[in-house]
Amino acid sequence: MHEIITLQLGQQSNYLATHFWNTQESYFTFGEGAGESPVNHDVHFRPGLGADGTETFMPRTVIYDLKGGFGSMRKINALYEEEGADNPTALWNGKTVVQKQQPIDMSEYQASLDAGSAPPELTTQNVRYWSDFSRVYYHPRSIVQLNEYELGSTLMPFEKWGMGEELFASLDKDHDLLDRDLRPFVEEADQMQGVQIMTGIDDAWGGFAAKYVERMRDEYGKTPIWLWGLQEPNAGIPREKRLLRLTNKARSFAALSSQVSLLIPLSVPSRSLARSVVLDKASAWNVTALFNAAMESTSLYTRLKPNSDQANSATMGSVTDMLNVFGKQTIANLQMSPVEPPAPVDGSSNGIQILSGRGELISRLNEMSYEDEEDGGGGQSRVEPLDVDLSSLDENLGMLATAVRGGRKKAHLFSQLETARGEDAIKAASREEEDDEKHEQYGSRAQRRQKSHRYQSSLSYPMLDSYPRIFRDKDGTQRRDPLSMRTVLSTDSSVMTRLRGLRTTVVRSIGLEDREDIGNELAEVAEAYKEGWSSGSDDDDDDA
Repeated sequence: MHEIITLQLGQQSNYLATHFWNTQESYFTFGEGAGESPVNHDVHFRPGLGADGTETFMPRTVIYDLKGGFGSMRKINALYEEEGADNPTALWNGKTVVQKQQPIDMSEYQASLDAGSAPPELTTQNVRYWSDFSRVYYHPRSIVQLNEYELGSTLMPFEKWGMGEELFASLDKDHDLLDRDLRPFVEEADQMQGVQIMTGIDDAWGGFAAKYVERMRDEYGKTPIWLWGLQEPNAGIPREKRLLRLTNKARSFAALSSQVSLLIPLSVPSRSLARSVVLDKASAWNVTALFNAAMESTSLYTRLKPNSDQANSATMGSVTDMLNVFGKQTIANLQMSPVEPPAPVDGSSNGIQILSGRGELISRLNEMSYEDEEDGGGGQSRVEPLDVDLSSLDENLGMLATAVRGGRKKAHLFSQLETARGEDAIKAASREEEDDEKHEQYGSRAQRRQKSHRYQSSLSYPMLDSYPRIFRDKDGTQRRDPLSMRTVLSTDSSVMTRLRGLRTTVVRSIGLEDREDIGNELAEVAEAYKEGWSSGSDDDDDDA
């Protein structure tokens, strides 16, 4: 069945995963006339039996969060709660004093789901925790609260990379986390496709994830592991804290890039977003909604039923092989664009133009600025980016910002995966492909096509009542209907420039005992994005 198991590490990642699971839940079809879903639900969901014998279908996921991070969610839910269970025999016969923390009230949205009534409109004010807008039940085994740290603590914030390393080491020594938490999900899978991890990489969760992945590689050496690395917006925070986040990020890239199959960094661009996106960057609910639209769309093909969409389904392993051309290019860039419905050209109903969220012709959407191998690397094929580039490492800190801006002017493309979902996006992709074929005599276009892999599905991105209204049409109106979406996941040489800038910015902030090792590791990762092209060799063209 090619199952995918998910690991969710931390508050920000659990916001993202909640959007992800709500989206997966929306693909279920019920009743006569509903039609068969093109999504294979067994990939991400597991069958089971509730306490009363009721059949259940719950996410294949392990959720880690700090004390206080689960909101009103309980480990034992309505499907697994046994009524009238006996209390365990006490080991202490003396007088006991019970202290209980005030429980967190259930959100109105959750209460409406339980009551089967119309849910209220969610806002940034009434979404307090990720559990406030969750639409799915989780198996009790999925819920893992880490009581060593408390969410939002000012006395001992969970924000330094080393804290995550130490926490994992302590927990793993006492409990063997893989045996206790992950292995039960692995053993019940018939043919595991891989593991996807959602984690912060600019806080202590990066250190926790690095140790977790290291242990996973010992146990599951060849299993594809995709890591979605979240970064929190930095607007309005002190320079010292931004530098700490950059240092955490540098450690994460150094430790994780050699262990995972793909590392896809996710961050809100520091520059202004396209007019198609209106985002409250202070709201994790908003920010992770944007991330999910791109992440869920670009991985859609890993859960499509082969019999319904054979040409547009693939596995995590095959996609990893497509993108990691030389075996060391594990960091991939992710971009996305919501696609507006077609509009008549010059009032005519015969020809149509497909517009992006910027109001630009869609045929120019997938245009990035890549080096043109045909003229010895001295030329460029001018290409426009998608609406939202989520891979940016630009934190506006001196040399890093300069290096990143310079790096985007010319990049060597190794490989890219284009996805189009929804009828409008499919039409747009077809128009672009026809345009590429017409201009195939130009080397840059022909070579870019050879390095591109395309997937498409008529399944649009659902706009649920749990999802914030962050997308706008060309008139500024909130978009509430299912969206057509385009994404590009690519490996290219811009990663080299960005990592070098990151190294230059943070290496002096790292302790002397780790400075040389981390600096060398970052340099080595960056060098992997020179292989096959920087010396003027054309060998990579044959391999790409």
